[in-house]
Amino acid sequence: MKLHDLTFEKFIDEHEIEKAISKVSAQLNKDLKDTRPVFLTVLNGAFLFSAELVKRFKGACELSFIKVASYDGLTQREDISTVMGAEPNLKARTVVIVEDIVDTGNTIEAIIAILEKEGVKQIKIASLFYKPEAYQKTYPVDYIGLEITNDFIVGFGLDYKGLGRNLNHIYKLTSTQDMTNLVLFGPPGAGKGTQAEILKRNYDLIHISTGDVFRYNIKNQTSLGMTAKSYIDKGMLVPDGVTIDMLRAEVEKNPEAKGFIFDGFPRTKAQAKALAELLNSMGTEVKAMIALEVDDEVLVERLLERGKSSGRADDANEEVIRNRIKVYYAETAILKEYYQAEDKYYGINGVGSISEITDRLSTVIDQL
Repeated sequence: MKLHDLTFEKFIDEHEIEKAISKVSAQLNKDLKDTRPVFLTVLNGAFLFSAELVKRFKGACELSFIKVASYDGLTQREDISTVMGAEPNLKARTVVIVEDIVDTGNTIEAIIAILEKEGVKQIKIASLFYKPEAYQKTYPVDYIGLEITNDFIVGFGLDYKGLGRNLNHIYKLTSTQDMTNLVLFGPPGAGKGTQAEILKRNYDLIHISTGDVFRYNIKNQTSLGMTAKSYIDKGMLVPDGVTIDMLRAEVEKNPEAKGFIFDGFPRTKAQAKALAELLNSMGTEVKAMIALEVDDEVLVERLLERGKSSGRADDANEEVIRNRIKVYYAETAILKEYYQAEDKYYGINGVGSISEITDRLSTVIDQL
């Protein structure tokens, strides 16, 4: 099924949804029947779920709504804007936040902050769907219809750019097997930057350099950039979550891309898993980690020669060069094992002319 520019496949049957709603309704009746709760429906996605819960609730209850802006296409925005319903007064009341889906928990966090200011007596969270892999908060989700994988879904109130809310079944984003997503590695002096530019042109790919992305966000004082800078200024490592959010934003800028070259990320196994989850949520995956392999002595010779004209101090000191190479191998060894386990690691001889190395890389890419 096609919605706008993306294809979705059936994921959860309407009968499973019905059973999930009945389960949550039974739990709510058992726990809250005598509390006259307010069902606070999160618009727009939770309207169908909320209607079914209210219809099944056996005690007295009231209904209110809150408008939340959290998604832009496939991407959850960092800034969550909310508009509170006017009625009823929530002071000293039991409030059930009714969500269509809980993933990162950013929306829940924003709503709870509002409710605490309103002076509510008790807050409960009921969600039709819950993504445990994506959840980043500590608030308990009290009533869960179905736990699902970290896929992008539509149907039964959930949408993609306004479409899909009226579907009775749940559909997930179809995996895009023909995208060529590469993790490109190479030690200092291996010519990775040169090859990335050539591959980008030859295969019509988007080159995403983590360093460039960081510099752009910090220079333009984006929310993510300022967050990253606050860690950098303290001499701390930027959390993986901030980096992956930056990469997500870059990927989202190119919805029609045939694939991406990731340069400088991932650096750890945890980052590799985060990248896999990011791409999976968008219906695609890393096709290969390609590493240019060059003998250490050749690298040292190349960088010392480059240092004569580059003006870079780290290209002119042999001890610094050797340490940079050592750090590279320490990082790559972990990722090499990770991608080898997935049968996605390719080591390429990085010695030869630029065109010879390009041909070797192209042979691998053409086979993917």
